[in-house]
Amino acid sequence: MLKTKLIAATLAVFSLLFMASSAWAVDDLASSIPATAASGESMTVTAMEKDSGAAKTIAKGSSSGSGIPAFTMTTNANGGEDYSVNLQILGLMTMLGFLPAMVILMTSFTRIVVVMSILRQAMGLQQTPSNQVIIGIAMFLTFFIMAPVFDKVNDTAIQPYINEEISAREAFDVAQVPMKEFMLAQTRVKDLETFVNMSGVEAENPEDVPITVIIPAFITSELKTAFQIGFMLFLPFLIIDLVVASVLMAMGMMMLSPMIVSLPFKLMLFVLVDGWNLILSTLAGSFTT
Repeated sequence: MLKTKLIAATLAVFSLLFMASSAWAVDDLASSIPATAASGESMTVTAMEKDSGAAKTIAKGSSSGSGIPAFTMTTNANGGEDYSVNLQILGLMTMLGFLPAMVILMTSFTRIVVVMSILRQAMGLQQTPSNQVIIGIAMFLTFFIMAPVFDKVNDTAIQPYINEEISAREAFDVAQVPMKEFMLAQTRVKDLETFVNMSGVEAENPEDVPITVIIPAFITSELKTAFQIGFMLFLPFLIIDLVVASVLMAMGMMMLSPMIVSLPFKLMLFVLVDGWNLILSTLAGSFTT
């Protein structure tokens, strides 16, 4: 009984508090808003047109004049459009969100990571080198391979845009040219034809194919090339596993794992042939520019 009375009393207190807060809210809503506050916080849209200068600006801000225009578009004399710095910064921050995907899908990163992962499996090493080490090696080797392409993008698109020689749209179009040349040099004709036929794009030359079609064809070719290199790397380590397993079977040591016994021989073979230098130099040289 005491427990029931306590619960009932608690519910009654909460009900009174809710009713009191509701009454206060109704009183606040019933009070009038001052005219100065209403006029100071009203938002307006202004449009300014200059017939003599072939410029058109559209801005949104507060009527008090203290706010910063959120959007500004200027029409040039040649028909192009330039956007405000705020909108350009917003577009740049949005592009930074896609930067990891661009690094993975439009550079040599994919081939290097896949080959390094297959090499680790072939040697029988589970977590050595770790994923962080593999990604770090692939990242800096990618910068080394892509340096000529990045230099072309910087010289033809980024620097002219910074110097206000070209617009943002023109810089984006010019920056695609070196990237498309690099990807087309690594893409097989069969893969490119497959995605061109699937997209329904009509192009006489490979350079006329949109970059949205080149990227999936490039990734398909990169995966195939990486698997081919990985197969060639797997063969010598597979032979060592077979020899060690046959020797252990002949000695009657069937309970001993062949992978444990063959691991030192794999490491010794890899070190004797200078494996890291051979593999990294081969990967870097496999990209034609």
